[in-house]
Amino acid sequence: MTRLCVFGAGAVGSHLAAKLLRSGRADVSLVARGAHLAALRDNGLTLRGVEESFTVPVSTATDDPGSLPPQDIVIVGLKSHSLPPAAAALGRLIAPDGVALFCLNGIPWWWNYGMPGKAGPLPLIDPDGVLWKEVGAERAIGVIVQSPNEIVAPGIVENASNSNHFLLGEPDGSASPRLEGSLALLQSAGIDAIRSRDIRRDVWAKLLRNASNGPLAALTRLVGAERSAFPELDAVGQAIMAELVAIADTQGYDISAEAAERGQGPRAQALAAARPSMLQDLLQGRPMEVESQLGQPALFADEVGVAAPTLKIVLALLRGLNHAMIVGTKPKAPA
Repeated sequence: MTRLCVFGAGAVGSHLAAKLLRSGRADVSLVARGAHLAALRDNGLTLRGVEESFTVPVSTATDDPGSLPPQDIVIVGLKSHSLPPAAAALGRLIAPDGVALFCLNGIPWWWNYGMPGKAGPLPLIDPDGVLWKEVGAERAIGVIVQSPNEIVAPGIVENASNSNHFLLGEPDGSASPRLEGSLALLQSAGIDAIRSRDIRRDVWAKLLRNASNGPLAALTRLVGAERSAFPELDAVGQAIMAELVAIADTQGYDISAEAAERGQGPRAQALAAARPSMLQDLLQGRPMEVESQLGQPALFADEVGVAAPTLKIVLALLRGLNHAMIVGTKPKAPA
């Protein structure tokens, strides 16, 4: 049986873990921490959804990935800024012929792998290159998450949509055996896993929502539906999207159609009422994914000479907010 570990059983990781555990199609282990880990061990994992809710027992949950055997598939649910400190543990956990599925928002750490004229790690995402060295970009499969989830209590994840999709893609666009095997396993668990024909283009398309919604939600504490009462806030989001379209275009990705369709349809309405991950992190006093969602796109813009004034203003505000929050949670030294 396939050994599969969900490394970072947060909101998205717990959603996937619950369905995989229920299916019994893999030997599933979870890496989690704190009260959530304790609840998983004592009460199992509960997924509350729009169409169904269920609880599954969790036989293997730990905060020590070194206690687990090598895994065939590792689904990584950590945020981008949490990855470098976990790089060595991740590298050891993945079996020699195994694969890691990275469920990330924004520009992922493996972005330059196989790109013509590009090489090595991204300085804002993997500043010391530890992911590149310890994990290896050749072992990464990209995952685009189109599924709004939130841990509402230890051991309980809530999903706010009846339309949840997970796009999986090889950085080189190939239909590799490991990609097809990962898709088949997820699909057998009732997960809507879809092959991405161009994972980088899909990253840019998802970033349209991430970068125009999450940062404004964090700065205002208002979800999309609440911000609709303030046209000037919508104008900021529209400006960020226009700048992202221009930046992506310089890399050969036309995402103008996705930008025009943003906010349309029932799924968009459900997302507008959900708290994006950046707001969830802020409210829980956790660092936010600022660099992957705004910092790296701004750096791309500088590299090709594209003006991105709105994105850069929001980036500066979020960097300040992130710093203030992190410093505020650290214990103060005695006077």
